[in-house]
Amino acid sequence: MTNQLHRSPLISAGVLMGAGLGGFVDGIVLHQILQWHNMLSNQLPPDTLVAAKVNMYWDGVFHAAVWIMTAIGLRMLWSVGNRHDVPWSGRTFMGALLLGWGLFNVVEGIIDHQLLGLHHVQEYATNKLPWDLAFLGFGLLLLLSGWSLIRAGRHDTASRSVAGEYR
Repeated sequence: MTNQLHRSPLISAGVLMGAGLGGFVDGIVLHQILQWHNMLSNQLPPDTLVAAKVNMYWDGVFHAAVWIMTAIGLRMLWSVGNRHDVPWSGRTFMGALLLGWGLFNVVEGIIDHQLLGLHHVQEYATNKLPWDLAFLGFGLLLLLSGWSLIRAGRHDTASRSVAGEYR
């Protein structure tokens, strides 16, 4: 048995789960609770029943996609649990979750808000740019926090022994 530990499987699972969970926060809080925007609200304002239904459909597609990401990340985490060469580090895993959420915000903010213009964070604001920039800034903060936690956990060595116990 080798003594070399590999953190990348735990980080990969955490990043995918973090991106999915970050998508859920966006969809639940911004789409449903606050009702600031929908997936297509800049292109198709939900001001008629048909437009609202089309937006609701695409919000559902979005939720299905982030659910699949989260489920795949959870499956990856389950597989990591069977590996004895992966150190179990709360800092590494939490950092990966934050990194994934930050990646979601930055990618979604650049592509959907800026490049494609599908929607903005606060669709009904007079000036949408500050809201979009705050969303991107929060994403960058999550990225930096996640990266810092992953770096802080790089020396964590709590790996599982063959009997399934923690050392």
